[in-house]
Amino acid sequence: MAEIAAPVHNWDKDPILEVQHLFMRFGGLIAVNDLSFKVGRGDITALIGPNGAGKTTVFNCITGFYKPSEGRLVLGHGRAPTEEELATVTLNGERALVGSNSGVYLLERMPDYKVSGEAKVARTFQNIRLFTGMTVLENLMVAQHNVLMSASGYSLKGLFGLPSWNSAQKQATERAKYWLDKVGLTERADDPAGDLPYGAQRRLEIARAMCSGPILLCLDEPAAGLNPRESLELNELLRAVRAEHGTSILLIEHDMSVVMEISDHVVVLDYGTKISDGTPEAVKHDPRVIAAYLGVDEDAVEDVEAVLDEATGTQS
Repeated sequence: MAEIAAPVHNWDKDPILEVQHLFMRFGGLIAVNDLSFKVGRGDITALIGPNGAGKTTVFNCITGFYKPSEGRLVLGHGRAPTEEELATVTLNGERALVGSNSGVYLLERMPDYKVSGEAKVARTFQNIRLFTGMTVLENLMVAQHNVLMSASGYSLKGLFGLPSWNSAQKQATERAKYWLDKVGLTERADDPAGDLPYGAQRRLEIARAMCSGPILLCLDEPAAGLNPRESLELNELLRAVRAEHGTSILLIEHDMSVVMEISDHVVVLDYGTKISDGTPEAVKHDPRVIAAYLGVDEDAVEDVEAVLDEATGTQS
């Protein structure tokens, strides 16, 4: 009987991001321990684990807020980079190698403003970081500040109202209006962002990140504090971001209903170490994941697996 080949998932076939042997140490504390995983192009990938597992530390490394102690973070624009491209960038000590239809970026070598501006990786935070005194619309325009400053020739073209500046300003305004409509905040455009309800602020933060035109969107607990209706709205928004804009999404989330509903791929951390990596269905039934979330000692993993097997009528 012929052996059935294992399915090839998008994160194996066409990764947009490869995390390779990532370590993050704070003195004697190892917050991330030899972590490797891939984020598929066009996938929604969830990074989950108990509190203190190192998830936000991984995000901070990917987005340039932390410089990793060791490891490589490879982002590919257009397609996954070839080994030859990776070797060229690595050996030349460069941060990136950009071609006409592709680009490879070594994020561990880039400061945060270049990760967002050049590599096109946007993020939100666990604690909302809107400009609460600015209007809802102004928050979305601020996200396009770099593009507008470049188009203005750093003020001169803007002062004289040259066509290139006027065109860029119009495009930025239209993009902001589009995302206001997408997150249902058009009628609140002129209200201070701080006056919005909590769930609306969460949506605005995602809209602001999308106004920067990312190819990878990193969301740190986007469903935190949302009620069930708002969580459903979030699911619909993230699906639309992926389907309509081709944006790959990497999210940290504790709400398992969100994770299991929208994720294509789930990576599980425990004390900075990867303990599971696969489809939501596979991860959900992984006894090591169950043990980590239940706080069971590692020696009890086999007991958890035996209980699971008995409940499902299978044998290990």
